[in-house]
Amino acid sequence: MFNPDIHHRHSLRLQGYDYSQSGAYFITVCTYNRQCLFGDIVNREIRLNEFGKVIAGEWLKSSKMRKELIMDEYVVMPNHFHGIVFINRDNNLGRGVWPYAPTLHGTSPYSIGAFVQGFKSTITRQINELRHAPSSPVWQRNYYEHVIRDDDDLNRIREYIENNPARWDEDEENPSRAKPLRQV
Repeated sequence: MFNPDIHHRHSLRLQGYDYSQSGAYFITVCTYNRQCLFGDIVNREIRLNEFGKVIAGEWLKSSKMRKELIMDEYVVMPNHFHGIVFINRDNNLGRGVWPYAPTLHGTSPYSIGAFVQGFKSTITRQINELRHAPSSPVWQRNYYEHVIRDDDDLNRIREYIENNPARWDEDEENPSRAKPLRQV
């Protein structure tokens, strides 16, 4: 249970920004304890296992289930996921209840946070069924997001996502990456 005297959490979000407004968002979600659960990098390409395929499938289904979302570039890595999602609030008019409506901690409906919360929850349930491990953590508690501000930013992030598997040896999320020696 969260105890503010012990857990010194701070928000990674832009203060005052409405994360439910139409716009483009880059998200990164890491596995619990950075475990490589989703596949392997072979010849600078990702080879997804059954868990990684669950993530890819859910990403592709997301815009079919939620008309206000447009899914863009994504990559499932051995221990994390990157994706670009557009929220188009105009596409949600008259749709009724949003399937990933918030249930915890007052997450704003239709926001990127509500989407990530539901995305992670759905994937966790499916992966835990596959590995016969109910209530085992799959994801770290939080996620990283970046509000994409213009076409240059969007294109730079798309290129980063596309090249991510080829750069796995240099990726700071790679647990086998040789860490530089600290100079004393």
